[in-house]
Amino acid sequence: MSPLIEQPATESLLAETALTEQLSTAPSATTDGANATTDHIAPDIKKVTRRSLLQALGLSGAGLVLFSPLHAMAQSPASHNQIAQSSSADQDFDLGVFVSIAKNDEVRIVNHRAEMGQGIMTSVPQIIADELGASWPKVTVVQAQGDPKYGSQATGGSASIRQHFNDHRQMGAIARTMLEQAAASVWQVSVSDVSTKNHQVIHRKTQKALSFGELAELAAQLPVPDKGAVALKDPKDFTLIGRDVKLAGQEAIIKGEAVYAQDIQLPNMLIASIERPPVVGAKVKSFNADATKKVKGVIAVIPLKDRPLPVNVKPVSGVAVLATNTWAAHEGRKQLTVEWDTSNARVNQNAQHHTEQYLKELVENVNHKGRRVRTEGNTDSHVYNEANTVEATYTIPYHHHMSMETPSATAVVKDNACTVWTGTQNPQWAKKLIAEELGIDPQAVTVNMTLMGGAFGRKGKNDFTVEAVELAKAVGRPVKVVWTREDDVKHGFYHSISANYCKAEINKDRADHWVQRVAYPPIGAIFDLNAKSPSNSALSLGFADIPFELEHLSCETQDVETHVRVGWFRAVANINNAFALGSFVDELAVKAKVPTHTMWLNLLGKDRIINPAKEGFKEWDNYGHKKQEYALDSRRMKKIIQLLMKQSKADSPTAKNEGWGMSYAHSFNSYVAAATKVRVVDDKLTVLEMHTAIDCGVAVTPDRVKSQMEGAMIMGLSTALMSEITVKDGVVEQSNFHDYPSARINQCPSLFVHILDSDAAPGGVGEPGFPPILPSITNAIFHASGKRIRNLPVNKVLSV
Repeated sequence: MSPLIEQPATESLLAETALTEQLSTAPSATTDGANATTDHIAPDIKKVTRRSLLQALGLSGAGLVLFSPLHAMAQSPASHNQIAQSSSADQDFDLGVFVSIAKNDEVRIVNHRAEMGQGIMTSVPQIIADELGASWPKVTVVQAQGDPKYGSQATGGSASIRQHFNDHRQMGAIARTMLEQAAASVWQVSVSDVSTKNHQVIHRKTQKALSFGELAELAAQLPVPDKGAVALKDPKDFTLIGRDVKLAGQEAIIKGEAVYAQDIQLPNMLIASIERPPVVGAKVKSFNADATKKVKGVIAVIPLKDRPLPVNVKPVSGVAVLATNTWAAHEGRKQLTVEWDTSNARVNQNAQHHTEQYLKELVENVNHKGRRVRTEGNTDSHVYNEANTVEATYTIPYHHHMSMETPSATAVVKDNACTVWTGTQNPQWAKKLIAEELGIDPQAVTVNMTLMGGAFGRKGKNDFTVEAVELAKAVGRPVKVVWTREDDVKHGFYHSISANYCKAEINKDRADHWVQRVAYPPIGAIFDLNAKSPSNSALSLGFADIPFELEHLSCETQDVETHVRVGWFRAVANINNAFALGSFVDELAVKAKVPTHTMWLNLLGKDRIINPAKEGFKEWDNYGHKKQEYALDSRRMKKIIQLLMKQSKADSPTAKNEGWGMSYAHSFNSYVAAATKVRVVDDKLTVLEMHTAIDCGVAVTPDRVKSQMEGAMIMGLSTALMSEITVKDGVVEQSNFHDYPSARINQCPSLFVHILDSDAAPGGVGEPGFPPILPSITNAIFHASGKRIRNLPVNKVLSV
């Protein structure tokens, strides 16, 4: 973190536009996974003067300023001084991307998504800059505030590029077209005679050139072309897309100058440390703060308001200690004594939650017939040949995000307005929650997005932001809420504990009569206490969208109660589903006496486009995509498995006590295969090397794809080997890295990433690398030692 800096409150980037803000709604009670939040923006066109727009951005000397929500452009051309907003009926596109060009040739591109280490602050502007024809060293990237004018800013589900790739390209193409039109008018030639390259517009015949800065003022006088009328580059002409570029903000991070949420420092600000209920839903019965008030620097002790179940993504109750410095706030809180009320019937059930017993119940559930969500043929009447049948149950525990930066937010509430600085994956949802909390107009809420030191889904929930707002209103001063590591571990949103059951019969070198079941507390339970089973969206995450060519299949789920806050976690339900499926395919391969990758290829069957909606799973949700370019393609699945095996040589013989394990998973419209090599001697596990192969379609920034795959391997290693959250009497037992460990450097092997060169539509990258890692590790352990691990983490069986 950089030293504390003084940063005054700022107004909205385009405050003068007086935009009508219609904010995103909270997720529905039955929504899980990648499409958990949706921003709906009503059509609204507001005029602003070019002068006021430039002044609001500090670009008074700029020439061309372009603000273009692309889908609105497709409906009606607008002049350069109009801001248009619209909503798409079936997709969350409605993106407003702001481009400005100054006379000094500087191009400013606003990044509307949240940067949390995944590199989106580079990749999105990189796409726009390529279509624009800009020179990357002359591009300045500006982080957007939370504002509906940008459309959906929910950064999750690996969606920022896969759902908006062409929209970003069109944004750049619109600006490029205006520059080309301006140059053509200067030279009195046809616009078809000019082209854009390296920050210049060139007349092909004479090779005359004008820079962007020279054309900016003239271009700004032209009407903004219709989105559908602009031509996109032929991919063979890309100059930035598909290449590594200097990362936006990299130098500030390296120098320690990057600003995170905990770096914000305002005059007269108080720091808040909050004692929260150990059991979800418990309320403050009484508290004694006498000793707390004696700690130097403590200014106030304030109970938070009680909030009813379900908890949603709002704060739980608690007692806040406010002080002039962070040490005093935390130290004062240690002196608090709080008595908690768990008398509410539902809270009392939460207080009796024990993970050991709960997991047994989940296992019991999945070993009985459940509610069918996908059916093909008939598995009920089949009499299984025991000698050729494999049946297994797989479990994983609760998991925590453990991002390096813990949650934090700073709020100022004054004159029926609120300004916050926070690291959030969903700033517009934050605006909505803040407006509701204060009972004010959402337009009076400003959300400044800070850089995040990791998030993995945790910071898609804004409970910590609302805490800061509630306290700032209570004391009439700026308040920064700082979560300790212990707060984060004990009071977070957890990836669901789960059980998966699989059964199938070997038929030569493949299998059929396939039955699989899953049970886990659904994410929908934090919004609706009656939500007891995964939504159809969640069941589309590697479970009921199983890609195998089967004649007889039954996919089933069961109802369960939820007792902790569950939430989005990197790859969500793909994790447990891929662990079960990848492990089970390995077990089938062993039974059939064929290599594991061969069993995968055999089960995938003939080359085809797979449509689970037409194969028994009517409610299949392909991560929100309905276009053919995102259809499940068994050819791509096979190709990435084959690439993995070729590059890793995971089918080569190994030394004694060593073994390879491999697996495959498709998620977020990308195809990923993983291979791990391990050694097991005297029940001591050593991971020797790990490989990941990915087909993500167009890889916009290859270095960022590689880094995400490497991060997924390390996170998967930690999750498989040693990480678990346990609950006793409703209380999370872990508190920090000592009892919820992440892989240390001595436990991390050599990592290899293989990116398939592809011109297919881009898929997700942040999450798809994670799911196949877990089974690749446990399969490797089996092939090295003969020990089949079906219940994670591995350290329950082996020393790691």
